[in-house]
Amino acid sequence: MTLSYTGAMAKVTAAGERFETAEADIRGTTVTIFRNAPPSLREIVATTRARGDDVFLVYEDERWTFTQFADQVDGLAAALVERYGIVKGDRVAIGMRNYPEWVVAFAAITSIGAISVSLNAWWTEDELDYALEDCGARILIADRERAERSAATRQRLGIDAIVVRDPSAPDGDRWADVVVPGAAMPDVHIGPEDDATILYTSGTTGRPKGAVSTHRGIVQALLGFGCRSAVERLRNPEPPSSDDALAFILVVPLFHVTGCVPVMLSCLASGLKLVIMYKWDPERALELIERERVTNFVGVPTQNWDLLASPRFADHDTSSLRNVGGGGAPAPPELVRRMQSNFPKASPGIGYGMTETNAYGPQNGGADYIAHPTSTGRATPILEIEVRDPEGLALPTGERGEIWFKGPHLIRGYWNQPDATDEVIVDGWLRSGDIGRIDDEGFVYVEDRAKDMVLRAGENVYCAEVEAALYEHPDVHEAAVFGVPHERLGEEVAAMVLPRTGASLTASELQAHVGERLAPFKVPSLITIVDVPLPRNASGKILKRELRDQLTART
Repeated sequence: MTLSYTGAMAKVTAAGERFETAEADIRGTTVTIFRNAPPSLREIVATTRARGDDVFLVYEDERWTFTQFADQVDGLAAALVERYGIVKGDRVAIGMRNYPEWVVAFAAITSIGAISVSLNAWWTEDELDYALEDCGARILIADRERAERSAATRQRLGIDAIVVRDPSAPDGDRWADVVVPGAAMPDVHIGPEDDATILYTSGTTGRPKGAVSTHRGIVQALLGFGCRSAVERLRNPEPPSSDDALAFILVVPLFHVTGCVPVMLSCLASGLKLVIMYKWDPERALELIERERVTNFVGVPTQNWDLLASPRFADHDTSSLRNVGGGGAPAPPELVRRMQSNFPKASPGIGYGMTETNAYGPQNGGADYIAHPTSTGRATPILEIEVRDPEGLALPTGERGEIWFKGPHLIRGYWNQPDATDEVIVDGWLRSGDIGRIDDEGFVYVEDRAKDMVLRAGENVYCAEVEAALYEHPDVHEAAVFGVPHERLGEEVAAMVLPRTGASLTASELQAHVGERLAPFKVPSLITIVDVPLPRNASGKILKRELRDQLTART
């Protein structure tokens, strides 16, 4: 007999189990925590050396064992302390593409009590200038492109640089000259509430905010993902679909919270192979999945679409995949169906997290996901979720409102922005800015971003619902729905759609398609067919404000 979700959760969190829970006071708020969590990332990083010659990182033709990785981490940590004078609490920035050195840098920085600052590799010189000054970075670890782009800023602010994969390194010190593999790891005491990371939020307007996480916050999020996996194994005890060892493929940037915590850190903590992509390319991803026998694919929905739409999909063996999913945006039900059909041995899944939650939130997978394809799933015991009205009052089950989170995995605030912190974190609860609801089984449904909801003649139109209807059309590859100003209605519903390769679509055809599925007021009155991919930020989210500005500029 299959265990219920609550029954399985009770077993894995019981006294004496790995995920045993307890209560703790964090910054004046009582929350549920995993009792057996390591106090900091330093202890997790230290376990890697014991894994010896097992392969940890694969990048192109490079294969790094855990021992090689640990030697590099210790060498960089020693250099940061002894050569550059980095002390606990100093900010050390990382600015580079997805390289093995990114992982080494993160592990070394957090192991000596410094704060790892993740810089968006897509940023311009001006954006890098803002973030480096805002966080007060002492040193930047970068590839050549980011080192060159930040040279003027670093000279102005007196920031040192360590440059990776550049034999000349004219804009800083060479990695090979700085890192002595196997040097002694400096002895530093790190507490659970010490700051560990600053990740800049990917806002589409204004300057980004530096979200600050403590060691406890990241470790608790990491164990949250592990707890959810343990629950699924207990509920579905069937043997694995293949003999392949667990291996993840990294298809999102490491500077994004998804790439950093649930993907990279999960592999580091559990001793799993991590296959690193230099940049997203569906054909290359298919090659690597086959070559490295990848079992876990965690991306954004558009990357799942890209895999399935690849003309070379059938040419590659993807039978090693056991879990295919991700987050970053709601997945249309049609995508869930196609994933189930095309990855018959894999369990489809999705998660709902954000930078401010260390990517951790409700998760949905397997049979639950098939039965509830529009839900992001349910929470584990350390996570409390409420849906509240504009006044901050909890709403009854099933009613729509803003989703609020509470738990030990939340950021402690925004770097040097107390007002912004107080606006988002209220009495220990984090306001997500997302509109959604919770059903009577605890399944969470994210309807839309609050600011992206279209208010049409007094009626709320949830863009995710309209997008899901558009994606049910077999010739739609990408779709984005948003509101544009309207003199009489206040806002009208607009959409931009990219057809599948070789397909032909018209606005009237799509309006009729949506009209068969949704109420008339939800049918987009403006549909623009485009021939290029829709613009996205580094975390894979479509830049709806940019699309809105494009459309309004034409009218």
